[in-house]
Amino acid sequence: MITRRDFLKTGSAAAAGAALSSVNVLAQDKKKPVVAVAKGKTGELVKRAVDALGGIQKFVKQGDRVVLKANMGFPNPPEWGTTTHPDIVKATAQLCLDAGAQRVIIIDHPLRDGMVCKEKSGIGAAVEGMKGVVVALLEDPKFYQDTPIPNGKQLKTTSIAKEVLRANCLINIPTAKSHDATGVSLGIKNLMGLVWDRQFMHEQVELNQAIADLLLVIKPHLTIVNAVYALVTNGPSGPGKTDELNTVVASADPVAADSYTVGIARWYNKEFKGTQVKHIKNAFDMGLGEIDIDKMDVKIV
Repeated sequence: MITRRDFLKTGSAAAAGAALSSVNVLAQDKKKPVVAVAKGKTGELVKRAVDALGGIQKFVKQGDRVVLKANMGFPNPPEWGTTTHPDIVKATAQLCLDAGAQRVIIIDHPLRDGMVCKEKSGIGAAVEGMKGVVVALLEDPKFYQDTPIPNGKQLKTTSIAKEVLRANCLINIPTAKSHDATGVSLGIKNLMGLVWDRQFMHEQVELNQAIADLLLVIKPHLTIVNAVYALVTNGPSGPGKTDELNTVVASADPVAADSYTVGIARWYNKEFKGTQVKHIKNAFDMGLGEIDIDKMDVKIV
């Protein structure tokens, strides 16, 4: 496990290691992944970012069952930056409905009482009355299915939310925040909220590799990182220092989305790159996405 202290020490050593590493096979002879960055009014950010990627129709089709993986883990208000901003969740759900989705299921495995998290985060109220949209708090093992992870380095199997396995489209909408065990928590880390036994990942295996292993079987079609309020200290639960960035970062490449987002805030009052975050670097080394911003097609909208 990487602690916050370890994360703060990774600077020059991780950067040097990245320079010596071999070129990611995914980046060879392949079109640059598009990363859309929208800044401004919260209610407009998601559509502008997704439009820059080619529109929601590129990801959601008529009649689809869509799962939105929000972060609803803590019973805190949006301004704390610990959960996905309710306006971002609502805007994403509305885009899916506009594309013809039959059902939109907003899910998480909360770390505190689910109903309180739903209320305090503002997510429940934000989507109330939206036809075809439901919030599902997966607090019972019956909602999960044992799933093998071929080629997993630390995780060989885990129990994954059944809703994810039956969905036509998975859209990951994490919040951007610091984390005491992994340095930061963005899109890839947010996928831990789709498994039942997170304690196993924290205690029985190397956490950062296990997080990367999840991408082998949980593959978001789209990642939309909420950085309206970035919690830059004392994550994941807060309260801590928040930077009001009023930003959304979106990409079909989960590694690219996270790597770009790392650079838009100062975590613990320091600047970092994606190569300096172990679970992001591990995912890159496994060929699961691009980490080098110079090899991304970044669109500021």
